[in-house]
Amino acid sequence: MRPFRFLLLLLPACALSAQTTKDTEKLAPYYPTPEIVVEKMLQFGGLKAGEKMFDLGSGDGRIVIAAAKKFKANAVGVEFDDALVKQSSEKIKSLGLATLASIIHGDLLKQDYSSADLLTVYLLPMSNDKVTPILEKQLKKGARIVAHDFEFSAWNRIRSRISTMTARAAAIVCTSINVEQLR
Repeated sequence: MRPFRFLLLLLPACALSAQTTKDTEKLAPYYPTPEIVVEKMLQFGGLKAGEKMFDLGSGDGRIVIAAAKKFKANAVGVEFDDALVKQSSEKIKSLGLATLASIIHGDLLKQDYSSADLLTVYLLPMSNDKVTPILEKQLKKGARIVAHDFEFSAWNRIRSRISTMTARAAAIVCTSINVEQLR
């Protein structure tokens, strides 16, 4: 009888979890971008001090933090996972980067990216396809997008870089897209 009672207690939690998933769709699993890839993505995107950058699905905030700390950019992450938002926000505060870096707790499909100079993306191909029409409508001329591993199928890349990491024996594929070619 006790296992049945335990299941009954779990039902409300499952319903709440389903509601959260229904309101905000998970577009990719959390898989941290290796630190060496983070810096390569920002370099590849040509990020400059004072530019506005967004990291879509920012996870633990490592790209946002690197953009603010190493490149002096105005860096914004978008993440819907409560624990990751809390973790990355606390890290930003502890590093004294709150004037340059922040995390938006929300759905990346419902944000305004019109001020972006650079977007970094490490999403699955289907997720890239979902965000494409939003970016086409919102991004300003000259904005750049750097996608790690998975390209945007609707757009032609302007350049691609493949690096092989000897330490991890893993390939990094970064694709750069310039919004000027979309218009």
